[in-house]
Amino acid sequence: MMPDNSQVSTSFSELNLTERDKKVIWHPYTQMKNALPHIPIVRGEGVYVFDEHGKRYIDAVSSWWVNIHGHSHPHIAQKVAEQLTVLEHVIFAGFTHEPAVLLAERLLPILPGKQDKVFYTDNGSTAVEVALKMCLQYWDNKGTPKTKILAFKNAYHGDTFGAMSVSGRSIFTDAFNSLLFDVEFIDLPDESNISNLTSHISNLTDTACFIFEPLILGSGGMLMYEAKYLDELVAACKKAGILIIADEVMTGFGRTGTYFACEKLIHKPDIICLSKGLTGGTMPLGITTCTDEIFDAFLSDDKLKTLYHGHSFTANPIACVASLASLDILLQKETLANIKRIEAKHALFLQEIKAHPKVKAVRQTGTIIAIEWETGNETSYLSNLRNLLYAYFLDKGIILRPLGNIIYILPPYIISDEDLDYIYAAIKSALEEV
Repeated sequence: MMPDNSQVSTSFSELNLTERDKKVIWHPYTQMKNALPHIPIVRGEGVYVFDEHGKRYIDAVSSWWVNIHGHSHPHIAQKVAEQLTVLEHVIFAGFTHEPAVLLAERLLPILPGKQDKVFYTDNGSTAVEVALKMCLQYWDNKGTPKTKILAFKNAYHGDTFGAMSVSGRSIFTDAFNSLLFDVEFIDLPDESNISNLTSHISNLTDTACFIFEPLILGSGGMLMYEAKYLDELVAACKKAGILIIADEVMTGFGRTGTYFACEKLIHKPDIICLSKGLTGGTMPLGITTCTDEIFDAFLSDDKLKTLYHGHSFTANPIACVASLASLDILLQKETLANIKRIEAKHALFLQEIKAHPKVKAVRQTGTIIAIEWETGNETSYLSNLRNLLYAYFLDKGIILRPLGNIIYILPPYIISDEDLDYIYAAIKSALEEV
C-alpha cells in the first residue's frame, strides 16, 4: 500500500518554496538560526538560473565551481536521458560497464604525466580520501610504512575526516581538530622561501605523500601561487621519495587556462583527484587516478594488500555518461577559445580595479579572478562584509558567493562578454557603494 501523503501536502499547500524549505531543510555551511532566506530556483538555462518569480540570476560561481558548460546543456541532457533507458546502475565490484571503461580510456590520455588507472568515487572529498589511503597503504604494502603527510597551510581538501586532516585548521575543522590525524603544514612557496622549503623537504624521512591544490587554494581564500615554485617542491619531494597527490577537484577541466593545472608543471603527480567539473555540473562523481607504480603495490596473493574502499554508487553509469558528454564539449576548440577569452577579460578587469583604495588585493589565474576587499581588519571568512556583498549582487541578479571579504568570479565557459561586463560593472559599483 502506498503511503498517504495528502496530510503532509495539505500542511504545506499555502507556503511558498522558501517557507517550506525552512521547515524541513538543513543547508550546508549555514548558521540556520539567522540565515538569509533561501532563494527558490526552478529552472536553469545556460549561465542563468531562474527563481519561482521569474527573476534571472547570472551564475557567476558555476554553482560551487561545478557547472563548466552552463545549466541544462542539451548534449549532456540527451546522453543522460539515453543512458537512463539502458542501465541506471549496477554494482561495480565483480561487474563493469561501457561508460566507466570508456570514460577511463578517454580521460587518462589527457591527464598530466602518465596516469594509468582510474578509481571511481562519489565526490571531491572521497576522491581525496582514496588518494590518501592509496599513499599510506602503498608504503605499508611495500613493507616500509610511512605515516606523515605534507600539505599547505590554508588548504581545503574536503569535509570527510581524512580530507579535513590535510586541510588547514580553520572554522571548518575547529570542532574536530582533536580527532584529526597529524599533518605537517608548510607555507605556499614563493621566491623568498623556496630554498628553505626544499631544504626542509630533503630532510624528511617518514613522509608518505605531499597533497596540494595546484596554483590556487580555493576555499582558503582563492590564494594563488606560481607553478615554477610548486614544481621545485614536487621535484624535492620526488627526490626524497615522497608521493605526489594533485587535488585538481577545482582546478581540473580548464579552470586555470589549461585543461589541468598540473600541465604547467615539469614534474608530474603520482595521483590526481578529480570531481566538480567532471560531469559538467550534472551530478556527483569523483575520480582518483594513479600510476601503475602505485597500482602494482596492491597486486598480491595477500588479500590484506587489497585497497578496501568502495561506494554504493561507484562508477554510476549515468554519471559516467554525463562526464563523457562533458568531455565532448570541453575538448571542442570553441571551449578552449572561450576559456582564453574569459582569461583575457579577467586580466583587463584586474588592471582596472587593482589601484582602487577598497581593493586590498586582486588575484587571477585562468578563468578565476578574486578581489579581496579592504576592511581595516584581517581577512576573514566570518567578515561582516560577506552578507552585505552577497545581498548587493543578488539584488543585481548576480550569484557571487563571497569567502568573507573576498569575492570571486568563476563562471561557466559559455558566459558572454556582455554578462562579464555586467558583473565587472556591478563590482565597480559595489566598491563605491558598499
